Amino acid sequence: MQPEVFSHFSNGPRLLADIGGTSASFALETAPRRIEAVWEAQCADFPTLGAAIVRFLAQPATVAAGGYQARYAGIAIANPIDGDWVTMTNHHWSFSVEAVSSQFGLKSLVVVNDFTALASALPYLAPDHKRQIGGGVARAGATIGLVGPDAGLGVSGLVPAGERWIAIDSEGGHGTFAPMNEREIDILRYAMRHHHHVSSERLVSGIGIALAYRALAERAGVVADDIGTAEIMARGLRGSCPVCVATLEAFCEMLGTVAGNVALTLGAKGGIYIGGRIVPQMRAFFEQSGFRARFEDKGRFSDYLSHIPTFILTEKNPALIGMSAMLSAA
Repeated sequence: MQPEVFSHFSNGPRLLADIGGTSASFALETAPRRIEAVWEAQCADFPTLGAAIVRFLAQPATVAAGGYQARYAGIAIANPIDGDWVTMTNHHWSFSVEAVSSQFGLKSLVVVNDFTALASALPYLAPDHKRQIGGGVARAGATIGLVGPDAGLGVSGLVPAGERWIAIDSEGGHGTFAPMNEREIDILRYAMRHHHHVSSERLVSGIGIALAYRALAERAGVVADDIGTAEIMARGLRGSCPVCVATLEAFCEMLGTVAGNVALTLGAKGGIYIGGRIVPQMRAFFEQSGFRARFEDKGRFSDYLSHIPTFILTEKNPALIGMSAMLSAA
């Protein structure tokens, strides 16, 4: 096989970014599908998006790749996009798309929801960038669904349109949470004491793991420790805390419910993909969990769902790949 030959963009590299509620990844696309100089940062370390971009452009790898020449950029961000002004839901950054474009001398800046970008990446992922959980076979050319717990809960999908794919701009993670057993009913009751509306994101996310832990500690009649999501996950994966283990079990099953709902809503016979940063950190636990059984647990439509495959995304920066695809199609 001949090595793939990349042709550099004649107008300089493209700046790509994937911004979540807690962390952000920046990179340069120096040629089609060639992503270099990837740099990760904690959002809390910077007062503004612009300050983070300035730091990225000063990185040695960015300078070496010609980042100062970038005049086209794409930003995937964990937030709904509606107009020029963007205010993040799970972080304090706010910015004007036009002002950021002007600050960095850009000819074009495309800003989209991060799960719209992530969905756009799915047709371009290599086989080793995903791992199937359970049975089912993807139908070629069929609609694909995407669910991703991170700081929040992202939902999107890809709809085939001839030779193209159209990514769905969705805020489906904010749909109302639906419990499926007594444990989840108790979690919901606890959450309703603190929140008027309990969405799926409120429980099936990074913030949701901490909330569910406190609910299940109360259910078990024990005092919850003052710990956050990372420590709850660590204790649960070690098996050193029964409440933490129960929290992760509930998380996986609740995610199965959400993923099954998305599959039915979209008719996602092309498969359901699980993105975000949480599930890859607990992959072995997740594979043995009740996720897939819950995904298929839809009564008369259980057989329908049993034929739809579910995949964990294992590629580290898939949204950057999706943002690249969106810029190429713009």
